[in-house]
Amino acid sequence: MKGRHPDDELTPVYARRQLTNVPAHRLPESELDARLVYDLIHDELMLDGNSRMNLATFVTTWMEPEAAQLMADTFDKNMVDRDEYPQTAEIERRCLEIVADLWHAPTSTTSEAAVGTSTVGSSEAAMLGGMAMKFRWRARDGVSLTDRPNLVMGANVQVCWEKFCRYWEVEPRFVPVEGDRLHLGVEEAVALCDENTIGVIGILGSTYDGSYEPIEALAAALDAHEARTGLDIPIHVDAASGGFVAPFLQPELRWDFVLPRVASINASGHKFGLVYPGVGWVVWRDRAQLPDDLVFSTNYLGGPETTLGINFSRPGSQVVAQYYNFLRLGREGYRTIHQASQDVAVWIADRLDETGAFHVLTRGTDLPVLAYRFADADPTSEFDLSERYRDRGWQVPAYTFPDNRADLTALRIVCREGFSHDLATSLVRDTERHLAYFSGSAPRPSGGFRH
Repeated sequence: MKGRHPDDELTPVYARRQLTNVPAHRLPESELDARLVYDLIHDELMLDGNSRMNLATFVTTWMEPEAAQLMADTFDKNMVDRDEYPQTAEIERRCLEIVADLWHAPTSTTSEAAVGTSTVGSSEAAMLGGMAMKFRWRARDGVSLTDRPNLVMGANVQVCWEKFCRYWEVEPRFVPVEGDRLHLGVEEAVALCDENTIGVIGILGSTYDGSYEPIEALAAALDAHEARTGLDIPIHVDAASGGFVAPFLQPELRWDFVLPRVASINASGHKFGLVYPGVGWVVWRDRAQLPDDLVFSTNYLGGPETTLGINFSRPGSQVVAQYYNFLRLGREGYRTIHQASQDVAVWIADRLDETGAFHVLTRGTDLPVLAYRFADADPTSEFDLSERYRDRGWQVPAYTFPDNRADLTALRIVCREGFSHDLATSLVRDTERHLAYFSGSAPRPSGGFRH
């Protein structure tokens, strides 16, 4: 074809040598051998980073073979089709009850029992929590069509909340990070609230540095604010990461439904819930917190269905894998795994301190996550160090903090299951090697071969 670019075709290197080219950006004219296509795609995927060495992601990168087999067994089951797959639906219901119990949801009567759903990750779960807050605000007495709702949150929120505000026409009111406070401030948040505030977001595990926001103090401040103004403003807790950490590592922390001000919580099963992506969970304190406008009924899948969610069809495999983890690990298993990850994070923070080159911002004592930067004003760029880490395959992100602290650049390490002390030792040694390189004291390659 005239004008064809080399990137438009793939070249197989295995036995079917008579096939010299395979189109990359258009459909082939005929079927291809299954093994050939597998090999082509498999080889291209070798160019991806090693997921186990990805210290940027909060997402699970390893599960037991039995969990993987259960997922393979259920890839073809549509989670939304509860009439055809009633046992998968039952497993989802059990998972919701486990999660609600983990977060101390009230269970005194059926009418007051917590309600929720599984989702495609915690971003969809957050969207549903935000929509419920907006719809409840809209149903208040005195709200007019010209009133514009607003949502109060720290500038460190995950981008899904910015998406929510833009998609659903809610004014975002950001509490800026300032000085050494790198997440939401309680007084600053309450000062932004008014009669059109649909809620305040509290983050249990900031993406920027792994720290927990002071949700109990926020609830107390909003209680006092209601006593002064009569405004009942709910809290939605974005526990995308911390929802499956705090109950095991910080069980004394008051952040969940033990606080009456908390109306809803979302979390990622595919983060510290230890499931491959993507599955999330959203739970409301009780049925009164979930507006009827968010719940739909259908019967075109073979029976009456009640559906709650932005997404519709999705595989049941991640929900099954979540139930596998709940049964397999129990409270003690989750505690053991996350404690090991936290121990690794704290150990790395101590080793970074010993170099004298870094200022450690967070040490893994909330989430097993640490953030750090160079101690000197500008000895070199954190982005340069991030790039240097890749010479051995480590993926350690460098990034800037939000407005008012955009001058602050940091690196972040997320310690997950499978990132052992042995691997952490290798990472620390590589860090020391890179510091020597930047200082000019590291030996440079001389060329040639050694015999």
